Amino acid sequence: MKVFLSLLLSFFLISNFHEENPKWVAIGDSITYLNDHQDETGNRVTKGYLTLIGEEFPELDIVNKGYNGWTAVAIAEKFKDLEIPKADFYSIFLGTNDWWGSKPLGTFKDFQNATGNSTVNGAFRTILDNIKSLNPDAKIILITPMKRVDFVYINNYKNNAFGSYKTKNDQDLEDFAKAIKKIGKKEGIPVIDLYHHKQMDFPDLINFKRLKNPETGNYQNYPFPEFIDIPFDPENDQYPYPEESINITFDGLHPSDKGYQLIFEGLSPLFKGWLER
Repeated sequence: MKVFLSLLLSFFLISNFHEENPKWVAIGDSITYLNDHQDETGNRVTKGYLTLIGEEFPELDIVNKGYNGWTAVAIAEKFKDLEIPKADFYSIFLGTNDWWGSKPLGTFKDFQNATGNSTVNGAFRTILDNIKSLNPDAKIILITPMKRVDFVYINNYKNNAFGSYKTKNDQDLEDFAKAIKKIGKKEGIPVIDLYHHKQMDFPDLINFKRLKNPETGNYQNYPFPEFIDIPFDPENDQYPYPEESINITFDGLHPSDKGYQLIFEGLSPLFKGWLER
């Protein structure tokens, strides 16, 4: 009887023992969030970068911690309330909303000296410190913001914003990308630099913006940068990005399937190297 019970216990332990899958937590804004909310893209996106990585590495458990409209400053301030779990891998893809929301970038000293969340540099210090408190051995990836042209939300035309071809509150989006690259270099963290990606330059983001010609009143397709000073009336005009305008983005800001594929191609070699060790 004892032998039988011992064998039964051994079988139970073996059958219930399993190694946990490696876990990746993707921290970000709407570009990350939309991976799981294609309906908010007008179903123009079929696979975001998380889905593509999951298909390439099915052993990964993936947690989407993307928040619509959120900034690095907001993530840093609310980190402990966001229920971000312990994981093996973390990616941080933030900055474009900080720029648009006129959050002060600050200086590298804000990062070095952990001056708090009043600047984006300081907020990145907070985020990294919180991740390291969850798992000091975790692998981290930083992703810079992409360039952006004029954004018009497909479900609400009044939600629109000009592109990063000009400054906002005297800040250039490129400086946010450079700051993230500097943080990565200092911390020994790999950085995927989307801002300077050769296939993500301003003319690549959309094929054209369809607007009314101010002189004729007729709709016309304007490529970048011809559309910059041509007005768009959200209450009366057609959506300026019909499907044939889609290139790297589908709305001037958020990646299309093509754009997400490029993000995937930046991430994939890192996961491949880490998971095959």
